[in-house]
Amino acid sequence: MTDNERREVHLVDAFTTDPFSGNPAGVVPEGDGLEADQMRAIAAELGASETVFVRESEDTDRQLRYFTPEQEVDLCGHATVAAYARLFERAVVDAGEYTIETGSGDVTVEVESDGTVWLEGSKPSVSAVDVGYDELTDVLGLTETAFAGVGEDLPVARASTGMPFLIVPVNYFEQLGDVTPDLGAIEDLCAAEGAVGLYAFTFDTLDRESTVHGRLFAPSLGVNEDPVTGTASGAVGAYLRRFSGVEGTEYRCEQGDFLDRPGRVRVRTGDGIRVGGQAKTTMSGEIAVPDPEDGEIIEA
Repeated sequence: MTDNERREVHLVDAFTTDPFSGNPAGVVPEGDGLEADQMRAIAAELGASETVFVRESEDTDRQLRYFTPEQEVDLCGHATVAAYARLFERAVVDAGEYTIETGSGDVTVEVESDGTVWLEGSKPSVSAVDVGYDELTDVLGLTETAFAGVGEDLPVARASTGMPFLIVPVNYFEQLGDVTPDLGAIEDLCAAEGAVGLYAFTFDTLDRESTVHGRLFAPSLGVNEDPVTGTASGAVGAYLRRFSGVEGTEYRCEQGDFLDRPGRVRVRTGDGIRVGGQAKTTMSGEIAVPDPEDGEIIEA
């Protein structure tokens, strides 16, 4: 066995201030010099839905690259919040605004003095799609009554602020909890509509101050159900601004309660769409980096 280079790694729970809730992200604060297969192997070893690698950039303050255990993705909201919350916690960055390079383009991150991290997404894109109740009943395992009422006012739509999601309104919290997803059918439906996942939501929330409660299914990314999703929350914020006609509003999205990982995402819909939240570091350590040709972690 060779002595492999080691890198600092962290698990950081995003969109929460409590450990073991929210959405855990792997954070590698010194990601320079790693090849794509090494980053994917590290992400697979850490096992979080996404791991973010913080790297130098010639054109922006930093570059962030995001890997699921299976593949690289262009942008990840909760991993961005986790990364900058960790950098702020370690005084690597101060409160202020930063530009970061991602696979979906340059985005802006703002860190507030209390550690809240805000991510400004790309220009919102929202368009209704022709998906009938009969198809939704098949993919989500619900009856048509789960969609009929709210669907009279709000359509199924494809929405994106950097990553595209299929947004599906559901009438009640209980019905959202009854979802039994057909992951293969969801993957096929999302592929047909040019989306990476399906975000089902209801206005029937647990907390009085919340706007929606959502669940996100993204099997094409290797994530059957994500606990708390920043990019999807931004997409539903753009969706609500478009179809509710309300601008300059801050929404609050609940997610993760059905997975015992409750988290809360703040969404501001002024000039653009911004998602924000805090994060809690739950584990720190080192990991041995494999040689590029090895393709596996030797020691953790």
